[in-house]
Amino acid sequence: MPGSHYLLWHLLTFISAWLPLAPLLITTSSKPSMNNDIEFSRYNFDVVVIGAGGAGLRAAVEARQAGLRVAIICKSLFGKAHTVMAEGGAAAAMGNVNDNDGWKVHFRDTMRGGKFLNNWRMAELHAKESPDRIWELETWGALFDRTKDGRISQRNFGGHEYPRLAHVGDRTGLELIRTMQQKIVSMQQSDAKEHGDAEKYLKVFAELTITEILKDGDKVSGCYGYWRETGDEVLFESPAVVLATGGIGKSFKITSNSWEGTGDGHALALKAGSALVDMEFVQFHPTGMVWPPSVRGILVTESVRGDGGVLTNSEGKRFMFNYIPEVFKDKYADNEAEADRWYKDQENNRRPPELLPRDEVARAINSEVKAGRGSPRGGVYLDVSKRLPADEIKRRLPSMWHQFKELADVDITEQPMEVGPTCHYVMGGVKVDPDTAAAYQVPGLFAAGEVAGGMHGSNRLGGNSLSDLLVFGRRAGAGAAEYVKKLASNRPAVSDKEIARAHSHLNEPFTRDGNENPYALHDELQNVTQDLVGIIRNEKELIDALVKLESIRKRAAQVKAVGGRAFNPGFHLALDLENMLLVSESIARSALARQESRGGHTRDDYPKLDPNWRTINHLSKWSGKQVEIDPAKSQMLPAELIEVFEMDELKKYYTEAELAKGGN
Repeated sequence: MPGSHYLLWHLLTFISAWLPLAPLLITTSSKPSMNNDIEFSRYNFDVVVIGAGGAGLRAAVEARQAGLRVAIICKSLFGKAHTVMAEGGAAAAMGNVNDNDGWKVHFRDTMRGGKFLNNWRMAELHAKESPDRIWELETWGALFDRTKDGRISQRNFGGHEYPRLAHVGDRTGLELIRTMQQKIVSMQQSDAKEHGDAEKYLKVFAELTITEILKDGDKVSGCYGYWRETGDEVLFESPAVVLATGGIGKSFKITSNSWEGTGDGHALALKAGSALVDMEFVQFHPTGMVWPPSVRGILVTESVRGDGGVLTNSEGKRFMFNYIPEVFKDKYADNEAEADRWYKDQENNRRPPELLPRDEVARAINSEVKAGRGSPRGGVYLDVSKRLPADEIKRRLPSMWHQFKELADVDITEQPMEVGPTCHYVMGGVKVDPDTAAAYQVPGLFAAGEVAGGMHGSNRLGGNSLSDLLVFGRRAGAGAAEYVKKLASNRPAVSDKEIARAHSHLNEPFTRDGNENPYALHDELQNVTQDLVGIIRNEKELIDALVKLESIRKRAAQVKAVGGRAFNPGFHLALDLENMLLVSESIARSALARQESRGGHTRDDYPKLDPNWRTINHLSKWSGKQVEIDPAKSQMLPAELIEVFEMDELKKYYTEAELAKGGN
């Protein structure tokens, strides 16, 4: 079938990136340790990074450059991170295409996109530091597309005022991972020359899952997990753990996420005693494939719209002109003529509404489909064939052309694509310190990338994810290194009690009495979240979702893994299911608590944005029995950043009392 060729192509891409590194990356088991008849392999590192996407690899590089011994733990193959699905580019205000761009404009766009619920300090750091991180990638070997005068090319994207996304065709995430992999290998090669051992200071553990953060009192002492191939248990002793585990998409039925996106880091942080922030905000990317069913949800990059693609309904009308929110009407064209002129004259025309922030576009598509104006398969049409010549489409969007040709037998140089919303990203995540990425209330725990919350507020702009990974991955690695060095020899210890606790939890799928099937429960969980906690929410459905989630949780305690530990996907899913339940409950409870509509959270019983709710961030905490929601006061912008915005705009988002104070 056509899809098999596409999947094979992706597999070969990952393998080709990984195989040349194999001599340096193959892990050798330490001598088995015993603890009260518990057999496990034991490793000792200064910093353990859980996750080998962009954030994890950048954190590992920074910690290693600080002179520390670092472990990189990868749930899948090294190189097969969800980072590769960020296809359109990395947002950084370098001003290569339009020199009016700058960090303040990028900051302003990010805050607008997040409906001003963003942690302003994270948004500020991100806007200021993204250009340096992109230029750094280039010095490490990244091959970006170029402008005619040889600078890094930048493209338009939804919510960004100027062309800002540094890109490599529509395969930017893959290039980022390739570059970071090579940086890891080059550091290992340097260690081999200097120390005689390539893995002495930097070691990759591929296909290994972490199930528990270990603590000594309130401080992190390590983590515990297992090899996915054999089921053998592994202990990592380390005073610092960086979570870089990505997203939660597999909690939903229709998602762009791969099988790894089960909210592992979110759940690890909750169980370790930290908190998640803003979990009600889930981004449904407006354009995922809708046909055939086997590939429903696979991402269709925003680059298609950035390069001129238009959205139409079954009547052939460009419907986005009908869905421009009041707060954006001065920035987006309300007619086709002006929207089309913008591509050639951006100084004198407003932007096409197809480039509105993702939350706005996803809701518009959802509304068109519900009104009966959708495509035959439940989406809408996205067409770039009338905007660009065929050879230009293949040059700019090679992955999209191949994806639709192989999977749907659609030639996007001649035909429109059918697209619809797909669960793509979660804005909520571990509450962290903006400067150090240190996790809330758990010394020694750090988080970066999608698993960390705050940076994007209620909605993420496309392209901000890749630069987020680099900026805060670096800060997490630096924060962990500084923390470890301050500990000196006074490091937390891993107790026998902690090992026994982690071992017991890991083996519960085999020791329980019960006969529940993890696959059936996962399917049920996905239906609940998709149907009741999806794009449009209301009180009745959210309460219903929580009742059903509690029922699934009770039955999940009776899940039994059949067979042995080796090569047992049922065993893996039984453990992943716990994480997805924690994440789903956090989303549902936070969504029920927020009685307004903002960004990636839409309530049809509270359809308006309310400035009073901007003052509140919801913290999700685990009591041991259920997720509890703790409202926390959000930060006001400082006076020097208030000046970036027009006061009339701020009045739409902030209360009069906040603005009267003149800043934080």
